[in-house]
Amino acid sequence: MRRPPRRAAAAAGRLRPLLLLLPFAALLCAATFSLHHPDRLGPTTVTVTVTATHAQEDARPRHLSSPRLRLEISRAHFRALNATPPLHAAAVRAFRDGGRLLRDALSASASASATAAPPPRCPSSVARSGEALRAAGGVLALPCGLALGSHVTVVASPRRVPGAGLAQFAVDLRGAGDAVAASTILHFNPRLRGDWSGRPVIELNTRFRGQWGPAQRCEGWRRSDEETGAYLPHLLITSCPFTFHLQNSPGANMCKSKGRIDGLVKCEQWAWNTGGTFEELKRMGLRNRVAGQRSRDLMDWPYPFVEGELFILTISAGLEGYNVQVDGRHVASFPYRIGFILEDATTVQVNGDIEVESMVSGALPTAHPKIVQRNLELLAELKAPPPEEPVELFIGILSAGSHFTERMAVRRSWMSAVRNSSNTMARFFVALNGKKEVNEDLKKEADFFRDIIIVPFVDSYDLVVLKTVAICEYAARVVSAKYIMKCDDDTFVRLDTVMAEVKKIPDDKSFYVGNMNYYHRPLREGKWAVSYEEWPRAAYPPYADGPGYIVSSDIANFVVSEMEKGRLNLFKMEDVSVGMWVGQFNGTAKAGVEYVHSARFCQFGCVDDYLTAHYQSPGQMLCLWEKLEQGRPQCCNAR
Repeated sequence: MRRPPRRAAAAAGRLRPLLLLLPFAALLCAATFSLHHPDRLGPTTVTVTVTATHAQEDARPRHLSSPRLRLEISRAHFRALNATPPLHAAAVRAFRDGGRLLRDALSASASASATAAPPPRCPSSVARSGEALRAAGGVLALPCGLALGSHVTVVASPRRVPGAGLAQFAVDLRGAGDAVAASTILHFNPRLRGDWSGRPVIELNTRFRGQWGPAQRCEGWRRSDEETGAYLPHLLITSCPFTFHLQNSPGANMCKSKGRIDGLVKCEQWAWNTGGTFEELKRMGLRNRVAGQRSRDLMDWPYPFVEGELFILTISAGLEGYNVQVDGRHVASFPYRIGFILEDATTVQVNGDIEVESMVSGALPTAHPKIVQRNLELLAELKAPPPEEPVELFIGILSAGSHFTERMAVRRSWMSAVRNSSNTMARFFVALNGKKEVNEDLKKEADFFRDIIIVPFVDSYDLVVLKTVAICEYAARVVSAKYIMKCDDDTFVRLDTVMAEVKKIPDDKSFYVGNMNYYHRPLREGKWAVSYEEWPRAAYPPYADGPGYIVSSDIANFVVSEMEKGRLNLFKMEDVSVGMWVGQFNGTAKAGVEYVHSARFCQFGCVDDYLTAHYQSPGQMLCLWEKLEQGRPQCCNAR
C-alpha cells in the first residue's frame, strides 16, 4: 500500500522562518468546497481553513511549531455562502463560537500564569433552613464537592398525599450542569406506598451521560450477595474482584468485604412491607427463625419513612460507596459507579412529596479536590512521547472537554501500550466546551500531556462527525499513518490483538474493519430518531459501530481530498457518515474495499477475548488493564 505524500513536511519547511513570528498557529491549508446534503439538490458552498500546531520538542521539519506552545490545534472555520442545511448551519455557529472560546481560553491561561493566585478556599460545612431551601428550589450547593468522610444530613417529613398517589421523594447528589444536562451521581428515592411492587421501597441509582444505570431496589429484604464493583475516588481503583497493587492505599484491602460496602449490606431488612397480609408475615417470620434470626428483630425496625413524621437522613461518603442512615440506623449502601468521583458532586437537591426543615453538609474539602487530584496525576510518565517514524497505526480518540477522568483512565490503562510502541500513536480529539473554565483546564491538560488535538468548535452530539474528519486529516496529512483507528474515551482497546487482526489483511488491500451493520434501518422515533428529511432511505449503507473501527490510509486520504472537492456528505451520526464515505470510496477503488466484520469490537459493553470494549467506566478501564497484564483478556463486572 502506497504511503500518502508528506505535504505537511513540505509546508513546515517553507513556513518555519515565519512561524517564529506567529503567536500560536500556522496556516496549513485552505480550501473552498461544497458539502452535499443526502438526496438534496443544490450543494452548500463553505470555506474551510485548517490550522495546526505541533509539539516543540520534536524539531523535525514536518512539525509546525511555536517556541512558546505545545498545543496541537486542528482548526476549521465554516462560512456559509448560501442557504445551508440545518447540520451545516449548526457547524457554522459552532465554529464561530468555538473560535471565540479558544481565544478566551488562550488569553485567560496566559494571564493566569503571569499572575498566579492561590486557589480559593471553601467552607468546611454548608447549611440552609427549610425556608431558604424552598426559595432555592430545594438545592444546597457544595462549593468544593465532597471528600472521603463528607456527609449530607436532611431533616424533613414526607408530605401526606391524598388519594392513591405514590407518596415519594428524592434526595439527589448532582454534578455540574442544569436540568437534563446534569449527571445524577446518587439518586435516593423512597416510595412510601410502593410502586409496581405494591410495597414500600427505596430505589438508588445513577445517571451517567444521560443514561440511567440498573436500579438498586431495597424492598425490605436484607441484601449483601453482590460484588461492590466500587473503586476508590480520586485514585481510580478498579472493580472487584482482583488484586490491588497500590502501596499504603486505604483501598488496598477493600475487596475483602465482598458483597458489602464499607462492611455494610446494600439493603437492610424492615417490617410492615407486606401490605398487612397475615400469611406473608408468617412466611417472613418462619424464614427468619430458620436463619437463626428472632422475629422480634424483624418487628423492631419498620420501613424508615412515614407520611407526616419527621426523620433525619444522613448520606455519608465512605471508602467504597455512599452509606445512608435514617434516625441513626443504617438503611442502605450504594457503591460508587460509572466514573463518578467525589469532587463531581456540586449540589444536593431534594424534591417530591417532602417538607424540608433543614439541610446541612459537613466535613467538606476546603480546597477543590480537582486541584489536588490533578497535581498528583500530572505525572511525566503519562506524557505522550515524541512520535516515531513511520507511524503504522494512528488512533484518534473522541472525547469531551469535561471528560478529564475518562482520559486519565485511558492514559493509565491501554494507552500505556501505545506509549511503549515505536510505531503507534494515539491522540484525543476534543472540541470546546461552552464554559470558559473547562476550556482553560483543557488547555493546561493538553499543554502538559501533549496527547490532545483541540478541534475549536463548540461540542455537540450532532457535530461529532467533524472530529472524525479531523482524525482523518491529522492521520493522513500530519503523521502519514498506514492504518487509522477511531474510538471513544470509554472504549478499551486491546492494542496487540487489534494490530494482529489488521495484519491479516494484505498490504495492498483497502479495508474497513469493525463491528459491521448491514441493512440497518434508521429509527424514526425516540432519542436517536432520524427524520425522513435527514435520511429518506429505508436503510443505512454498511457501517461499523462507532466505538471502534479501523480504515486503511487510502480511505482517510480519500475523505480529506473529497471533502476539499465537495463530494462528501455530512450526517449527524458519525459512524453512519464513515460508512457513507467508505461506500463512495468503494465505487472508485480499483480492487474494492474489503469489509471485515468482527463482533469482538464490542458495541455494548464487553465480551471475553474482546478486541475493544465499550461503555467502560474509569474503574473498569483499569480493571481490564490489570487483567490484560496478567494475560487474561476478560471483562470486569460493572458493579
